[in-house]
Amino acid sequence: MTSAPPRPDVVPFIAAWSGEPRLRRNVVYAARGGVAFADETPEDRDQFGVLWNSRAMAPGTGRPRYGEVHPDRQCEAMRYLLCQVCGRPADRDRRGVLWLLEDNRADWDGWPNDLLTVHPPICLPCAGKAVEMCPHLVDSNVAVRVHASEVCGVYGRVWAPSAFGYPVRTANADVVAYGTAAARWVLAGQLVRSLHGCTIVDLQRELARCR
Repeated sequence: MTSAPPRPDVVPFIAAWSGEPRLRRNVVYAARGGVAFADETPEDRDQFGVLWNSRAMAPGTGRPRYGEVHPDRQCEAMRYLLCQVCGRPADRDRRGVLWLLEDNRADWDGWPNDLLTVHPPICLPCAGKAVEMCPHLVDSNVAVRVHASEVCGVYGRVWAPSAFGYPVRTANADVVAYGTAAARWVLAGQLVRSLHGCTIVDLQRELARCR
């Protein structure tokens, strides 16, 4: 039987805290199609016009919610290539930015090239901790240097028109590409990047560089 990973001694930068509740906002039809907040402000949408989930911003308040991602901090880490654990710049060398992923090499030839991910990159010191403490990585992980990556969409709940005079949520969250019709109907929770020019590396050799 596989033992459970030890309790993390650090709280990831992108994790939500119990003192950061989701803000209840009324979702209505947007004037130009899609969805909007009834009390929407310009800060509710990103540079591509996609509507984002609302959550209070109070890191360190209450208890960490390890299984929940704070949308603002995840977006910041993905947009600026910050470490998902400490929030500082992710490790980068001539081969590219360091990502730590679940090992899904059986999915397709050349994996993880063209992979879409909501997981931000990582720095070397935090990578060593993550493989010991993150439940998703303890038993299956691979370190990857990514030469190029592109912000290409969001992950969130897609809404749809209804006969009731207001939009309704569909059953599942999904990845939605920027510039598509569906982008007007999504309430985003995480930013998505596509990974290209990937080189799988030996994490232990990488870690030896920072010892």
